[in-house]
Amino acid sequence: MSRGPDDVSKLTESTYKNVMEQFNPGLRNLVNLGKNYEKSVTAMTIAGRTYFDAVAKIGENAYKSPASKELGEVLMEIAEAHRKIYNEMEENLKRFHRDIIFELEKKTEMDVKYMNATFKRYQSEHKLKQDSLERTQTDLKKLRRKSQGKQSHKYEIKENEYLETISSRQMDMQKFIADGCKEALLEEKRRFCFLADKHCMYSYQMSNFHDKAKEILLDRFPSWQEKCSDISENNIDIPPPAPQLKAQISPLANMFNQEPMFSLPSSPDHNSDQSSLGESSLSRSTSQSSGINLSQKPRVKTIFPHTAGNNETLLSFDDGDIIILLIPEEKDGWRYGELEKTGQRGWFPSSYCRPYTESLILNSHHSTPVHRGSVVSLPEQNEPMLLPPPDYSDELPPTMITSAQSAQNLVTLVNGTAKAPFLGGGNPFATVKLRPTVTNDRSAPKFH
Repeated sequence: MSRGPDDVSKLTESTYKNVMEQFNPGLRNLVNLGKNYEKSVTAMTIAGRTYFDAVAKIGENAYKSPASKELGEVLMEIAEAHRKIYNEMEENLKRFHRDIIFELEKKTEMDVKYMNATFKRYQSEHKLKQDSLERTQTDLKKLRRKSQGKQSHKYEIKENEYLETISSRQMDMQKFIADGCKEALLEEKRRFCFLADKHCMYSYQMSNFHDKAKEILLDRFPSWQEKCSDISENNIDIPPPAPQLKAQISPLANMFNQEPMFSLPSSPDHNSDQSSLGESSLSRSTSQSSGINLSQKPRVKTIFPHTAGNNETLLSFDDGDIIILLIPEEKDGWRYGELEKTGQRGWFPSSYCRPYTESLILNSHHSTPVHRGSVVSLPEQNEPMLLPPPDYSDELPPTMITSAQSAQNLVTLVNGTAKAPFLGGGNPFATVKLRPTVTNDRSAPKFH
């Protein structure tokens, strides 16, 4: 659709007014909003750094624990990764201010002056050309009124000159209007192109920032996930050292070292027999009393097999073995005890076992010789000896459990793992689910 000179001139004026009244005020608004955006991102960066500094401090605290050392490393590495991300975000924000906010603020003030001056110059030249054309047209009309009388041929040459002048000025006017409109539209397009180009570059920088942030996080993410995947294992690099156990002497054995309360007459011929018999009785009494001491210690039953490997301080066992606790207290997730079937001693994970309570019957296979000069001798015990319950078994009933089946009923399962009776309710992490992984050894389940 072709436009007339007047329509084209109106389009030119509306284009200039659009830049001055819409675009430039819009740039001022963008500058103000961009500064608010910078403040918000800066505040977020400061808050994020403060948060992950606190995460790093918690990680340092966890790093000191032998049971949570690897998790402490994970927390500190995560905090360091996010610090790098916030550093990149800060650099990206500086580029945003330098390439967009600063440029928009500077060019907006310059463009307001430039566009006002350009529009006024266009209007001024348009008016001059329009006035010149109109004067020529007015002069032609006067000349034609004069030529209506006698000797009209005298005015033909001059009229032709006016007509040529009017035609030339009309063509010049049309060219000026067309060029002015083209220049106005080009100026408008330059400004939108500048704004779009700046934000395309910023979008590209943001894309690089997110790619770099993704690379920083995913570079270490598999190792973090691996260290956090199994919370049921106690991955301690160095287990506690084995305690220096002192030889315990039974109180029953000490009784034989006391002076007799009375003595029976004996002949000298019996001195050697009495001495050998007394030593035999003392040895047997000491052995029986040591067995009684072991039987009174709390026991646990293993629910998973455990292999010590090359570490001599650790204890290897199979599923279902009985371990006598030589140290009742747990230390950083480890316990120390003696494997009942082999007599081997060492440390083992407390999560691999559960409390075991069962009546123990001591049968005397040999009669104990009683010397007439002995003050006390061990009687033959045919009645069963009941072991006291462990101190931490708050859920044990008043009566002693005499069967493995009853003791098994005292253990509940959490995520398929035995839960000791002393683990009460209210654990906020009790709902954390472990994903079972199929292994070749079905007797040693692992969780991830």
